[in-house]
Amino acid sequence: MTIHFYLKFKTQPGQQLFITGSCESLGNLNTTKALPLQYFNDELWHTSINAAAINEAITYSYFLTSDTQKTLLDAEMNRTIPTEYFTNKALIIIDTWNHAGYIDNAFDTLPFKEVLLNNGKKNTPLKLANATHIFKIKCPLLQANESVCLLGQGDALNNWDIENPIILTKNNEWYATALNLSKVNFPVTYKYGIYNTTTKTVNLEEGSNRTIYTDQNKGRLVLFNDGFLRLQRFFKGAGVAIPVFSLKSKSSFGIGEFNDIKLLADWAKKTGLKLIQLLPVNDSSVDYTFKDSYPYSAISAFALHPAYINLEGLAGKTNAGILKPYLQIQQQLNNKNVVDYVEVVKHKRAILNQLYTLQKEATFNSDGYKKWFAANEYWAKPYAAFCYCRDKYKTAEFSTWKANAVYNEAEVAKLLQPKAKTFDDVAIHLYIQYYLHVQLQQATAYAHKQGVILKGDIPIGISRNSCDAWVAPALYNMAMQAGAPPDAFAVKGQNWGFPTYNWALMQQNGFKWWRNRFEQMRNYFDAFRIDHILGFFRIWSIPLDAIEGILGYFVPAIPIHVNEFNEKGIWFDNYRYTAPFINEHTLYEYFGEQVAYVKAHFLEPSGDSLKLQAAFNTQVKVENYFKTQPQNKTNKGIKIGLFNLISNVILFEVPNSNGQQFHFRITCQNTTSFKNLGTDTQQQLEALYNNYFYIRQDDFWSKEAWNKLPALKRATNMLICGEDLGMVPNCVPDVMSNLGLLTLEIQRMPKDPKRQFFHPADAPYLSVVTPSTHDMSTIRGWWEEDPALTQTFFNKELGQYGTAPAYCEPWVNKQIVMQHLYSPAMWCIFQLQDWLGTYGKLRLENPNNERINIPANPNHYWQYKMHLNLEDLLLADNVNEDILQMINNCGRG
Repeated sequence: MTIHFYLKFKTQPGQQLFITGSCESLGNLNTTKALPLQYFNDELWHTSINAAAINEAITYSYFLTSDTQKTLLDAEMNRTIPTEYFTNKALIIIDTWNHAGYIDNAFDTLPFKEVLLNNGKKNTPLKLANATHIFKIKCPLLQANESVCLLGQGDALNNWDIENPIILTKNNEWYATALNLSKVNFPVTYKYGIYNTTTKTVNLEEGSNRTIYTDQNKGRLVLFNDGFLRLQRFFKGAGVAIPVFSLKSKSSFGIGEFNDIKLLADWAKKTGLKLIQLLPVNDSSVDYTFKDSYPYSAISAFALHPAYINLEGLAGKTNAGILKPYLQIQQQLNNKNVVDYVEVVKHKRAILNQLYTLQKEATFNSDGYKKWFAANEYWAKPYAAFCYCRDKYKTAEFSTWKANAVYNEAEVAKLLQPKAKTFDDVAIHLYIQYYLHVQLQQATAYAHKQGVILKGDIPIGISRNSCDAWVAPALYNMAMQAGAPPDAFAVKGQNWGFPTYNWALMQQNGFKWWRNRFEQMRNYFDAFRIDHILGFFRIWSIPLDAIEGILGYFVPAIPIHVNEFNEKGIWFDNYRYTAPFINEHTLYEYFGEQVAYVKAHFLEPSGDSLKLQAAFNTQVKVENYFKTQPQNKTNKGIKIGLFNLISNVILFEVPNSNGQQFHFRITCQNTTSFKNLGTDTQQQLEALYNNYFYIRQDDFWSKEAWNKLPALKRATNMLICGEDLGMVPNCVPDVMSNLGLLTLEIQRMPKDPKRQFFHPADAPYLSVVTPSTHDMSTIRGWWEEDPALTQTFFNKELGQYGTAPAYCEPWVNKQIVMQHLYSPAMWCIFQLQDWLGTYGKLRLENPNNERINIPANPNHYWQYKMHLNLEDLLLADNVNEDILQMINNCGRG
């Protein structure tokens, strides 16, 4: 039997199409052995294989290469030729290229298929007897009272009789029918449509008729994979965002727990919400201080946080007595207005140690545990050993450990030998992780039953003192720190402290670490947010000797070559541009009355000028010095002044470039170093600066993203949203659009620099709109921050006359919420605080107490907690009914 593949695709010069599949003729899914397609005509590309020896189903896919070195993957991940299609006839397959950015692909993802759009239709095998043609089409947004139908020219296609359409049946991801067209006079035109079984009416797809051309060969079976039905429909949903630690219920232990997600799902169902968005839930236990509350610095990209376990459910009735001595402590922690992270973790650890002793044998012998361990052993064993060593040596900084400072798989295995003295101290972490897994899966399943999906969060980085870095340090650039350039919310930039990724090495094994990470997310979540997706294009990299993000630069980036200064006639002096600029004016600006003291203690002569002493020429050295000094206002001011002095440069020299290559310091125009140059030099440098940041990198960064994101997106069928905020390169919207990734649109952070605010009505469909995130103040908090800005917003964005209220009254909060609900975006997600802000009796009096994080403060304590129990929120009928009505009125019900 011969299989002929025809692909509908209009190529451009320099492009080449390939097919790869699960048989030897198609390269056994090895893209390097893929079969090239040949140009057939302006509409089709073609190739064929001999399938006589093939006796099992074939899976296959297409991809496109171009002379720009960009590879496009066909988004259709379910192309299959079942064995029942193998006959003595030749098989003709006419496929339609599935563009990843096509909107309907979003509805083919797991949350829609398994929860939101499950119309109850069951698979029905095709009856192939005497069939000459098979028609297959996708239609994800099909309601329970609708069926896909087919109409066309000629008796076999019912002569366009809309009262008697051919009904297609569910066939895995497709709707299909098999017909005998042997007596049809070709060419024949046809269309798909949607048949309403209640009204008995047909709604035909948009666009021109589809056409079957001459086919008189009776020895063929022709399969049309016609892509998506051309009748655009949209789903619009609303959701709530809140960290797990912020949840509060009567049964929790001073912190939100996975079990509390069930109550939140009940509330979501009651109010018409379809999505719950959470912050990262990974273990961030470094040293058991308040700093561990930061959820974006996990010690494992796979392990769940022990603080989120529900002890009552774990203990059960058999061991409930263990909890009785802690009931008073539990009540005290629950009554606190914020999460007392340190106390919660301390007491939960004590209880878990007791329960482990009682339950370990039954747990480790259970089928559920054995199944979980078999699937998760690759990360769980190293994680458990890492936690043991962290606790033994009182630090997660593994390079300082007396033993196991370098990961060794055999040594880790010894720690977990059942007869080893270390077994219990290591295995307890496996025990905890298993029950966290069970409880979170139960919460997810419960939410699904309520018609609610869960959206997780994948941090862009990992802690440099993490299990991941311990096990595979080569995957990370440990000599650099990731962060973000300055913006309105953090004028000195952000330094997250994470190592950056060694993308070249990760790519060598097909991004296995990332694929494993996505697979782990899939255990619990239907969708996820990629934190700082810009990091897949380029990452803001900060040297280890820097504290502030302003000393970073983008990696990778095309640097400025020294010859470019000469070619543009720019006066250039390496030391002048790269060394901290120090003159009397600068010193007085930074230090005021302390200039003489600073000169005497921190500076030294350098020719006719001054320079920083070697002991203080980096921010880390300055930071470490002032840790030993009295903590007063004067010393704090001097430290900040020295930080400013160190960053008072125009260029950073590329290491090992011998003075040949440079990166611009961002916003160097604001430095006194820049301002003390001549006007002509300033203008010429400004032009080169703008070229460096906004023009020359664009294609380069686009290729970087195309090297990573398509393969990663293909590794999961979860719905993906990218947090594309900050200093967004021009190439980002195009890449995200072409990959079908949802963007994030925030009203107070417009991506158009010409606009003061983003209007929700302008949101693209494939997006998430929100007025605030966990890194921002709530609607109410923002309203009070800048009265002049609020006034402008009140008049121009809300269309209100007169003076804006000094405080964000419930009707104002509600109007902003409604603005977003009416937007064309697929998802509209609000922090819980913003939902409650629409109702005066339920919201906190002080909006500043509702804020979750302050990005400009690297030592922020993440401890926001709901001020009312979820049980009480469920009984707040007035606000719940109001939210439901808002959602229904805006078409998001």
